[in-house]
Amino acid sequence: MSDFRMFCYQCSQTSQGKGCTNYGVCGKNPTLSRLQDNLIFGIKGISAYLYHAAELGYRNKELEKFLVETLYSTLTNVNFNEEKFLKLALDIGKINIETMRLLKKAHIETYGEPEPVEVYTGTKKGKGIIVTGHSLKVLEDILKQAKKENINVYTHSELLPAHGYPKLREYENLVGNLGKAWYDQRKLFSEIPACIVASSNCVLIPKEEYKDRIFTVGVVGLPEVKHISGFDFSEVIEKAKTLPDLPDKEGDIILNTGFSLSSIFIFKDKIKNLIENGRIRRIFVIGGCDSPGEKNNYYRKFVEILPKDTIIITLACGKFRFNDLQLGDIDGIPRLIDIGQCNDAIVGIDIITSLKELFGVSDINDLPVSYILMWMEQKAVAILWSLLYLGIKGIRIGPILPAWINEEILKILISNFDLKLIKDPENDIKEILGG
Repeated sequence: MSDFRMFCYQCSQTSQGKGCTNYGVCGKNPTLSRLQDNLIFGIKGISAYLYHAAELGYRNKELEKFLVETLYSTLTNVNFNEEKFLKLALDIGKINIETMRLLKKAHIETYGEPEPVEVYTGTKKGKGIIVTGHSLKVLEDILKQAKKENINVYTHSELLPAHGYPKLREYENLVGNLGKAWYDQRKLFSEIPACIVASSNCVLIPKEEYKDRIFTVGVVGLPEVKHISGFDFSEVIEKAKTLPDLPDKEGDIILNTGFSLSSIFIFKDKIKNLIENGRIRRIFVIGGCDSPGEKNNYYRKFVEILPKDTIIITLACGKFRFNDLQLGDIDGIPRLIDIGQCNDAIVGIDIITSLKELFGVSDINDLPVSYILMWMEQKAVAILWSLLYLGIKGIRIGPILPAWINEEILKILISNFDLKLIKDPENDIKEILGG
């Protein structure tokens, strides 16, 4: 956590004109300042989902109005009510659910409902384009245009779930996924002589080795890198044609993705029976925003040592810490279920709320479900508040809390929502399973 009680530099009346680090000159206290920071981060996360929904022609004026009003409330000398900002944080969670549902509707109505699929992780003989980011719209337009030139298209990291959508799988030149979490790109893109298109967040400053063959589109921008306006990718295709062919090379693993609510709940009666008979002891939701660093190895070890009578639902780039593991199944139900990326958290929410109805419990916390989450950036803030808005308690989070969280905010999260910080996998699992 930050050494400063607060850090606010948003107006000219800050202490010594440099920033308020203990108490606001305007009268804002540290907790209020951090709660305002929290809202801004949540708004940033929601804006990403709204942006990609709008790419496909899906808009919601009420959601946009909420973001404008909430952002306005964080300006200097507008609102000093802590309770109001805590309520707004929960409202952020509610609005984020509605936004993720809008984006999921856009994706399903445009590309079909995802289905479980195995994804190739090697390269195919021929020219290649790698698409990174979150935009299915960008991916499909590249697939259409590259198909005419017999150029293979690969997803990277955040776009792995694209392979689950039936209408995207119709493109024969969508041949596989390269790489793992977003931060491997500087090494991966240097090694594979393909064109790269960055379609959203999770892009890094490029190395010289591939700066002349990476392109940006939409909100993305990189220094000295060609930006594509609109969705005409002819320049990308022409560049790809000048590059060496990629070889036929098998990947180390086959990845599984594409689980939707319907693909899981076709087995709902079987799942209910397995849980009631003790064959499935507990369901763990494990995922979130991964970041480089050894501390995140916690999540791989956690999954590795989970008892074989547990199921793991995973999502977002956190899954790349362990989605290569072969965990088998429980009477035909896969132990590792990848529902997609961060925006697909809505699928996880729908699964949990459907389980609540299936088991007829009034309190969502009575379900045999535990949440072990990684917290890195703004989308994770919005999703956490969505889970808290639903009344879910006892969420474990780590490995490092963001610097904007101070002792007061942490106390609020612990006392109001029983938020827990991860410790070590063995003890955390013992505490959850009671033994």
